[in-house]
Amino acid sequence: MPSLAIDCKTEMGREPMLVHLDADAQVFEAPTDAHPSTAWWRSAVFYEVYIRSFQDSNGDGIGDLRGIEQRLPYLQQLGVDALWITPFYPSPMADFGYDVADYTAVDPSFGTMADFDRLLQAAHDRDIRIVIDMVLNHTSDAHPWFAESRSSRTNPKRDWYIWRDAQPDGSPPNNWTTFFGGSAWAWDETTQQYYLHLFLDRQPDLNWRNPEVIAAVDDVLRFWLDKGIDGFRLDAINFLIKHADFPDMPVVTNATGGDLVQYHVHVNNQPELHPLLQNVRRVLESYPGERVLIGETGTLKAPELAEFYGADLDEIHLPMIVLPLHTPWQAAAMRQCLLEFYAGLPPGATPHFVFSNHDDKRLITRYGYEQHRSIAVLLLTLLGSPILYYGDEIAMCDMFIPLEKRVDTAGLIDPDTYPGRDPNRTPMQWDASQHAGFTPDTVEPWLPVNENRSTINVAVQAAAPDSTLTFYTTLLHLRRDSRALRVGSIRFLEETGDVLAYVRTFGDERLLIAINFGSGSPILDLSELADQAHCVLSSTLQRPDAVALAAVALNAYESVVFKLGAGGT
Repeated sequence: MPSLAIDCKTEMGREPMLVHLDADAQVFEAPTDAHPSTAWWRSAVFYEVYIRSFQDSNGDGIGDLRGIEQRLPYLQQLGVDALWITPFYPSPMADFGYDVADYTAVDPSFGTMADFDRLLQAAHDRDIRIVIDMVLNHTSDAHPWFAESRSSRTNPKRDWYIWRDAQPDGSPPNNWTTFFGGSAWAWDETTQQYYLHLFLDRQPDLNWRNPEVIAAVDDVLRFWLDKGIDGFRLDAINFLIKHADFPDMPVVTNATGGDLVQYHVHVNNQPELHPLLQNVRRVLESYPGERVLIGETGTLKAPELAEFYGADLDEIHLPMIVLPLHTPWQAAAMRQCLLEFYAGLPPGATPHFVFSNHDDKRLITRYGYEQHRSIAVLLLTLLGSPILYYGDEIAMCDMFIPLEKRVDTAGLIDPDTYPGRDPNRTPMQWDASQHAGFTPDTVEPWLPVNENRSTINVAVQAAAPDSTLTFYTTLLHLRRDSRALRVGSIRFLEETGDVLAYVRTFGDERLLIAINFGSGSPILDLSELADQAHCVLSSTLQRPDAVALAAVALNAYESVVFKLGAGGT
């Protein structure tokens, strides 16, 4: 079929542009399980709770486990299926919990183990599953394992971390740098060797070539599985294994001809990584029920992402697809991104799209306010399992944090060029009070609350039928009630200028999703799909129940979900 370009400046009254199903685009089917389980995670909507910023229950300005429990009714009403909770383990908080000092306890700032047990049970009572963050690449330098390892060269745990001699001139063992800048090697005066840290110097990397480390981590995983958690989100999982010979990294000149940029090829997705992931998967599968592994892979390449599923789908259930975070908000670019990843999936694999998280700019900050509802439609109607970031559902955005109130180490290294991650981690906005209901107004929250809290908050939007929160809730419940959206196939229509369109199908149920990425108002002829459709959701207006598909006019930035009627193919 010929390709189609739509003039997005089309005026009402002009001839509608005929749009076909893309004959060249594959129909991607939802996978099915070989065993009788329903595999809840294949279609679940996950919701990331950045624990420090979600809800403070005890008035210390820091979110905690009891705060999450208090907000479970809200999350149930919203319609999410599972919570991914960021680290709550004991930690010096050099990286706010991603520097773990004890894998099997709770930091007092977040509560107690009894609080976690109560949260887990309360969530399960509401049919909400709990997935916890597990940081396996590194620990805190305050972890007892590292205290032993650095105590002497002959300590039994010395080889639990990566130690190397200095070069003859006293410099680090190689040219490796951290992801925050500077050498990845820190000198230990006591034992006269360097230790490796790909992140902060207070986050020494574990030596995953040591079987004792593997056994110790297996015990950690079993501790939490015994409690009944529903899975793990594995942080920075692609970096566990480093090149055995520790060669220098290649460097290239950046696009502006300035400083050299280092490729981390010798620490990323090494061949020896995959047996380790298979072992983690075996630990999970030794427990009854459907436990899930989510993996932060860091890759923007479809073939590399496919490797994390495992050749026999025996590694990570849901490797995180983060390319949308780095894709322009343009119909053609997003379409190419999605088609590439769907086509690259191993047979039977489930895609797991991430558009927002605690390490990146929020959706509105990245793409603009006029697009935020269409982003929700795209994320929640694609084939696969999506993640929402807390506050997306009320259109929270980044805020400027003055230097004196910044706490993220990454934002203090070069504050003039990088503000860090504080701007997208500000407290959840529950109401219009001074601290937005996150913490009492008499308490200073750990980060400032965004000044737009007077209108961007749950209380205001819950009472407004046209609010962003109402829109998200409607969309989430539509997804939950639709087999086509949860487990149906997906087929894209031909490229159509500023419009991205696709059909989700399960049995007799067919839903058409059309998203206008542009500011124009195109008129589409979608009659090849059906004679008429029922509009079940629109991001910008109330459409009539019956819509003639021969002339569908989309508003600027509008996204629409149609239930297709009779006729068409």
